[in-house]
Amino acid sequence: MVNLGVIFPPDRPPEELREVAQQAERSGVAELWLWEDCFAESGIATAAAVLAWTQRLRVGIGLLPVPLRNVALTAMELATLARLFPGRLSPGIGHGVLDWMGQVGARAQSPLTLLGEYATALRELLRGATVNAAGRYVRLEDVTLAWPPEAVPPLLVGAVGPRTLELAGSTGDGVILTGETSVEQLAAALPRIRAGRDGAGRTGEAEVVVFHAVEGAPPAGEVAATVARYAAAGATTVALHSVGESAPPLREFAGFVGSEVSPLVRG
Repeated sequence: MVNLGVIFPPDRPPEELREVAQQAERSGVAELWLWEDCFAESGIATAAAVLAWTQRLRVGIGLLPVPLRNVALTAMELATLARLFPGRLSPGIGHGVLDWMGQVGARAQSPLTLLGEYATALRELLRGATVNAAGRYVRLEDVTLAWPPEAVPPLLVGAVGPRTLELAGSTGDGVILTGETSVEQLAAALPRIRAGRDGAGRTGEAEVVVFHAVEGAPPAGEVAATVARYAAAGATTVALHSVGESAPPLREFAGFVGSEVSPLVRG
């Protein structure tokens, strides 16, 4: 069964978040996804707020741009959230929009190298390991979290190109695909993800999260059919947001997804 979520995009003011999150939970939406875009809203601060305001809703962060964050700090923040709200966090990391990284003086010469080193260290830290790293970008000396999470959240990695898809498969527990990903592109991405997992000796299937933009306010059956196509192609989560001049307010869209689309998806 595919998980269904809604997205709170960072072009919306943060003061709208509480109402949208609580409406999503009331209406039966499984997941709320947040973006950390420069220079809008923090993924960690918004995730903490949503988790505190709700009781059941699972919160995804897609994505935390790794050039902006020391890996030890990210591990501390994610571990804290995972201990406070066990089983409700799905954090994602990515190399970020390169132009934005350049604006803040954090653009890496090799974003792929940075992402691989970062994901590897972050997964180990969240598992409670003592990590030593002397990579090109990630350098840690005997770093151990004092409070690692008892239930380690899945680490998702944002990916588009073939090399990043393989990296996500080898270093992450799942992959986040952009909103421009078609059903056909999703199907083509899965062999790359599996190749990365196989090459790293990892077993089981990766989580596959797809962001999908809904134009305006189409009928619930139409949206459910689109979700079903993504699910059939291999998505484990489809997170939706409404765009365009005829898009309803985000609170209403969350209610629509939970009360009208979700029952059709569940069948």
